[in-house]
Amino acid sequence: MTHKTTRKTDPAAFKSSRSNAPQSPQGPRKGATKLTLVTDLLTRPEGASIEELCAVTGWQAHSVRGAMAGALKRKGLVVISEKYEGIRRYRTEPVS
Repeated sequence: MTHKTTRKTDPAAFKSSRSNAPQSPQGPRKGATKLTLVTDLLTRPEGASIEELCAVTGWQAHSVRGAMAGALKRKGLVVISEKYEGIRRYRTEPVS
């Protein structure tokens, strides 16, 4: 005879943490993914710092850099890194 135990779990424990993620400075886009938020910030004329990108996505710095080096390159974007007043800023330009 086997005995099955059922565990009662709180449904709130399975809620997505995405609702707690900070929004982009321009506001959320409908259907925006974290990668599109990164792309939006990088296409601004002033670009974005790693800190800004981390705040918007909730990612760690190495994840943001990895997304720029991998996923954005596959999309055909060139990421430019510049240091301005001691802060490194990143921006994108389309491949010509």
